[in-house]
Amino acid sequence: MRTAITFLALLCSLISFSQSKSAWVSGKVVDENENPVPKVSVVFLGRTAGITTNDSGQFRIKVAAGRSFALVFSSAGFNEVQKNFFLSDAEEEKVTIQMERGIRTLTTVVVGDEKERTETGLVKINPKNAIVLPSTTGGVEGLIKILVGSNNELTSQYSVRGGNYDENLIYINDFEIFRPYLVRSGQQEGLSFINPELANNVNFYTGGFQAKYGDKMSSVLDIQYKKPASFGGSVYVSLLEQGLHLEGATKKGKVSYLVGVRNRSNKNLLKSQETTGSYIPSSTDVQGLITYKLNEKLQFELLGTYSVTKFTLIPESAEKTTSVFSPFFTANLGLDILFEGQERDGYKTNLVGLSIVHNPNKKLKLKWMVSRFQNKENENFDIAGSYLFGDRDFDNTSSTYGQIINPLGAGYYQNYGRNQLDINVYNATLKGSYAAKNHFIQFGNSIEQTNIEDILKEWEYQDSAGYSLPHNPAQLNLFKSINSTADLSIQKYSGFIQDNIRLGGARQNITLQAGVRYNYNSLNREFLLSPRMQVSFRPNWKKDVALKLAAGAYHQPPFYRELRRYDGSLNTQVLAQKSYQVVAGMDFNFKGLGGRPFRLSTEAYYKSMSSVNVYDIDNVKIRYAGNNDAKAYATGIEARIFGELVKDAESWFSIGIMQTKEDLDNDFYYQYKNAAGEIITAKSTDQVAVDSIRNEVGFVRRPTDRLITAGLYLEDYLPTNKNFKFHLNLLYGSNMSYNIPNSVKYRNALIIEPYIRVDAGFSAQLLSEKTKRRSHSPFRSFENIWASFEVFNLIDRRNTISFQLIKDFANNVYSIPNRLTPRLVNFKIVGRF
Repeated sequence: MRTAITFLALLCSLISFSQSKSAWVSGKVVDENENPVPKVSVVFLGRTAGITTNDSGQFRIKVAAGRSFALVFSSAGFNEVQKNFFLSDAEEEKVTIQMERGIRTLTTVVVGDEKERTETGLVKINPKNAIVLPSTTGGVEGLIKILVGSNNELTSQYSVRGGNYDENLIYINDFEIFRPYLVRSGQQEGLSFINPELANNVNFYTGGFQAKYGDKMSSVLDIQYKKPASFGGSVYVSLLEQGLHLEGATKKGKVSYLVGVRNRSNKNLLKSQETTGSYIPSSTDVQGLITYKLNEKLQFELLGTYSVTKFTLIPESAEKTTSVFSPFFTANLGLDILFEGQERDGYKTNLVGLSIVHNPNKKLKLKWMVSRFQNKENENFDIAGSYLFGDRDFDNTSSTYGQIINPLGAGYYQNYGRNQLDINVYNATLKGSYAAKNHFIQFGNSIEQTNIEDILKEWEYQDSAGYSLPHNPAQLNLFKSINSTADLSIQKYSGFIQDNIRLGGARQNITLQAGVRYNYNSLNREFLLSPRMQVSFRPNWKKDVALKLAAGAYHQPPFYRELRRYDGSLNTQVLAQKSYQVVAGMDFNFKGLGGRPFRLSTEAYYKSMSSVNVYDIDNVKIRYAGNNDAKAYATGIEARIFGELVKDAESWFSIGIMQTKEDLDNDFYYQYKNAAGEIITAKSTDQVAVDSIRNEVGFVRRPTDRLITAGLYLEDYLPTNKNFKFHLNLLYGSNMSYNIPNSVKYRNALIIEPYIRVDAGFSAQLLSEKTKRRSHSPFRSFENIWASFEVFNLIDRRNTISFQLIKDFANNVYSIPNRLTPRLVNFKIVGRF
């Protein structure tokens, strides 16, 4: 009986719910002269459902009663109008909507163009999203991290498909860009090199890219800056960064200019670090592009950039804590450090590039390019720390709460460095293309002179329990000492040729890209030949599907860091790392929520690598072994979905599964046995070894190995007002490995826990509808002004970036996590004119 009553109650509630209350909105749409406007689209905000006005401009639409909603009126040639309503049951409200003519027109959401669908590994990024993305680094790289994952919110660098930061190519207007090399941690970094306000097209290749791109193993970021046709600009101010950009052109369009100035200080981010003290970071850059069109066949472009980053740290103290859980014991371990000394670093980069674009005829295009890139870096640090290590008291009722109550170790260490690096790269390049029927041939050749002057002076002193390490009673030894200089002059020659062939009809076609590139440098006198191929096929199916396949050689010659061994010595005979890659993918366009277009893109890949130069990563510092003594592989699958969960609000989700491992030559260790056949540990001083076992290590995880990465970018807005928006940036990455120095048996054996981070932004449009502003308004020149409130690390999870290794009194080694930033807030105002 009780069950029947419950069922009837549920049934009645469902019936009453289905009989929802409704109301009506009716009226007329007119222009500025009170003339009726026919065929105006009248839709609910955030939806595609709606009606259109008749030839008399009249409409009548059924709406839900008892709740707020908004109607959006739009028509080609008119500015969009939004009106909010709240109606009672059976009520009908009559309105007159006046629309003003403007330059805005209705646009169709394009989920992906044909180039993106046919080129393997290509993801087109909208640079406008970089401005509204809630991220500590921001910029285009912040968007890339959603696609490929991240483990450090303080750096703009990224790892793609098991590669490290040095394996990514970056181009701006076809000029290759280099990053600073001496940076050790993300907190020393300043601005991202790319100014998103200047960017027009951003193409990101995650692998399997064409022969026209350079000799790196992982990814390509290809950016084209704007060529404006009219005056405009933007200005923004936030707690982290400030910027201004201007653009314009002459009346006849012969000359156009684009310039951007930015300044950034991470002081608000760094003041909450585990190490307390005085942080003084600053970063400023200026970028400009001038274009002069002599005639229809000849055009000149001048690109210039200048960036200065300074970082000063005067540390005072640090309190670090970690918890240990095991079947044998559980403990809360703490490390307290008192510092003295300071660090002062400086990084200056500048680029000047001139290109001449010549179009002799409609089929042939030539681009002559010359450039000079300079990078000046210096590190100066002398920091000493006295530490106490042991059990930390977490009983908040105790008088010793937060203190170390059971010391396990104590010591002193000092790090000293005076490092300088000066890199000059001179480049002359010719690129061209020739179109003939179904063929599009591209070719290029480059000559490059690289001069590197390097002074590396570092030493580290360690004292544990009153004994210097390594301990020698007869003398005082340093734990590590590097004293090295380098003066290199390297000539590089590279070039490519490729053909893009289009076969088939409009509904069923095949696109084939085949090419080869060469590379030679005078340092190791190695000649490389890298054939590459891509093919895409659109079958004549009912579903809009494109299939893609790419294969090729991606060899990476050493530049600078790869030459340095762990001990600081230089190996100029290091050869290129060799990589052979296969990528297969599928691209599927479909209609999703509300009939809106979505695109699903999936790719599976495999990389086989030889002559590998193994490395360790500490924060963002990469240290190479300086030898080609390993082999490796990386394999995985990625899937991304792009679309609008809410109308006119872009979102995407990316997930990847990956494994990458390496096998060093002659990486073995011995285990020793006593007379009873028992394994003798290193601490067994009272036993004699009578036998030994040789163990081959084999394949181990690489420092970039991460099984799962996931990223979400989400846009939304209030259902009654598009001027109030919400942006969400979510990142997840499963655990990574971390190397124990000088250990063959336990190489990359430490585990960094999963990286989880959520950043959220709330923005409101403070100023819009420029035509309705009074002539004396101080904001009359602005198109719009937005204000944003951002919450970084919404879940307040302090992720781990590396470990500090500490010895106790019994010479046991403990790993103490170095953690990243907690929850922080930021405020930003952006105005466009």
